[in-house]
This record gives sequence, structure tokens and C-alpha cells, in this order.
Amino acid sequence: MITALILPAALIMVGGVILFYRHQRKLKLRAHLMREAIRNHDFTFRLPVKGLFFGEQALQEALNDLGQDINKLVAANEVESWQKLTRVLTHEIMNVSTPIQSISQAYLEHSLVRGTPLEKGIQAINEASHNLVTFVDSYRKLTQLQEPIKDLLLLNDFVSGIREFYPSLQWKTLILPDVTVNTDKTLLRQVLVNIIKNAIEAKAKVVEFRWTEGLLHISNDGNPIPAEVRRDIFIPFFTTKPTGTGIGLALSRQIITMQGGSMSLADKAESGYHVTFVLDFGK
Repeated sequence: MITALILPAALIMVGGVILFYRHQRKLKLRAHLMREAIRNHDFTFRLPVKGLFFGEQALQEALNDLGQDINKLVAANEVESWQKLTRVLTHEIMNVSTPIQSISQAYLEHSLVRGTPLEKGIQAINEASHNLVTFVDSYRKLTQLQEPIKDLLLLNDFVSGIREFYPSLQWKTLILPDVTVNTDKTLLRQVLVNIIKNAIEAKAKVVEFRWTEGLLHISNDGNPIPAEVRRDIFIPFFTTKPTGTGIGLALSRQIITMQGGSMSLADKAESGYHVTFVLDFGK
């Protein structure tokens, strides 16, 4: 009789030990994944809570939220640093290039220069300084953004309105009609236009806007972003295009960040696409 009771109890105990061991291995794997993400300065991780006990679920949710908060702080600090650097660079370059443009223009208008061999050289100097002033002036956008005026916006209607300007693209909008975001409408339009222009330049044919778990995922089937430049695409002035300015994505990220949100490039694009940007509008 006692033996008959001991055997099932022993089996239950062994089964419990095995389940406990497997569960601990899963927790160890989670810890490893989060440690690697942090080591690689990737704070966008969001591990699932399914299969965890209620206390572990609460802890994992807290860690997920902490990662998102750190990611926003890092992005905000990066934006602030680039703003300061851009402000200094544009100021110094303008101090040098503006007088060169003015002086060369004055020489071009002088009777002793017109029609002489000097005119062509001075004209080249004048054009180069003019182009430099125009180039630098475009980067002032990074430090002279208007203060956002946030309001509730029906996201699906807003995205559909932008769609009309790009008839050559195939659009997929997976956003429920009642989804709203609290943001500046004018600035958000600039962000979405920058992302779409990048997609078109990357030869995309299809773009998808998907609202998932409070985040806007914008995907396209254009050329993939090479792994070696993924970390650099939000750096001002960085571009892989021969005629690019390197301002579009940097400006877009700054716009979202200054409103308390974040913008990132997904580690893995949505199924069927090569590139996915993720916009978090904050609270």
C-alpha cells in the first residue's frame, strides 16, 4: 500500500523537478538575450511574457518597459548632441563662406575683372561658396524645428491622405479606423514623407503601415539596409546615396523624439519586406 503511494508521488516529484529545470533554462536564455541586447546598445528588445508565472510576467514587463525608456533617453541624448554639433559647425562654416561669397561677387561686378581670365576663377569660387551656404543652410533645419503642437489624430485617415501623393506605390494600411495618436500633424507628415521618399529611392514598390501593440510599423520591399550601416542611418550628414544629404532620417527621428516618442529601425523587417521602421508616439 505504501509502495503504491510512494511511486506516484516520486513520479510527480521527478516531473516537477524536470519542469522546474526547463523553466529555469528558459529564464537563463531570457537573461542572456537581454544582456546581449544591452551590450550591443539595443534597447528595443521586448520579450514575451507568455509561459511565465505572474511574478515573472510582472518582472519581464518592467524590464521591457525599462528597455524602451532607456532607448528613448539614448535617442534624446543623441539628438541633443547632434543638435549642438550641427549648431557649432553651421555657425563656423557660415562665418567663413558668407564673406567669401560676398567678396567674390563684388569682384565679379568690377570692371577690371569682367572679361578677363580672372573672371572664370572667381566665378567658380563664388559658385562654390554659394553652394556651401545653401548646403549648410539646409542643415539648420536640425536645430530650428518648430515647437510641436500636439493633438489627437486619426492615424488611418491621416496615412490615407498621404497615400494620394504617391500613386506609383502599392499601399497596404493595416490600421483600425479608431486608432488615434497624440502628435503634431505637420511634423508627422514630414516624417512619413521622408520615410516614403527613402523607400522610393531604394526602389520599393510596396509600402505597408501596420499598427501593432501601440506602435506604428512602416515597411517596404526596397533594397535592404546593409548591416554595416544600420547603426549610422540616423546620424546627421550620413548617406549612402551619391546625391543624398543625410538629413531626412536624422530629422525624422528628432521630430519624433522631441514629442516624447522614439523612431528606430527594426532588427528584423516584417514578413515579406526588407526594411521596417518603428514609430513609438509615447504617452
